[in-house]
Amino acid sequence: MNALARQPDGRHAGKADFPVHQARRYLEPGPIVLLSSAWQDQSNIMTLGWHTILEFSPSLVGLMISHGNHSHRLIRESGECVINLPTTALTDAVVGIGNTTGAEIDKFAHFGLTARVGTEVPAPLIEECHANFECRLYDDALVDRYGFFIFEIVKAHVATTPKHPETLHYTGDGVFMVSGKTISRRSQFRPEMLG
Repeated sequence: MNALARQPDGRHAGKADFPVHQARRYLEPGPIVLLSSAWQDQSNIMTLGWHTILEFSPSLVGLMISHGNHSHRLIRESGECVINLPTTALTDAVVGIGNTTGAEIDKFAHFGLTARVGTEVPAPLIEECHANFECRLYDDALVDRYGFFIFEIVKAHVATTPKHPETLHYTGDGVFMVSGKTISRRSQFRPEMLG
């Protein structure tokens, strides 16, 4: 028997082989977001879970947008988008948006969401979301090969309360985990590491 599996303190549980193609269930980088885009007379919203912060200043974020997604073309052509952060209040809309295509329906109207004009990009903000991050394409070197866009966040709009909203984190198989609980260890950080 593995020595780790024998630990009575609960810090180490027994482990079993796990399918590598499902590793994302544990490694998803952050909360589910709603990505809004616009190009010419079209706008769209897509549900997105594959994103990662790349740099603090400039504020860079990487988004993986499949070539087969309707939003891919709108974002590729416009070079802009808005990353909208939904809370658990929008769980059903998040799922519905992910299960439909903007090529067939107006997702703003269909899901009862309010489009707001941003200050830096023409893509609409989603009023019902806790935060909206207006983005411009910063680097497209990996778009054709991997569908990986690197954007610069050029304007951020964040609700003042709650400070730590309940957001959705997808674990696969139609299941979400909810964040919102916080654990502070601020006193243990070196001051220059806080930020």
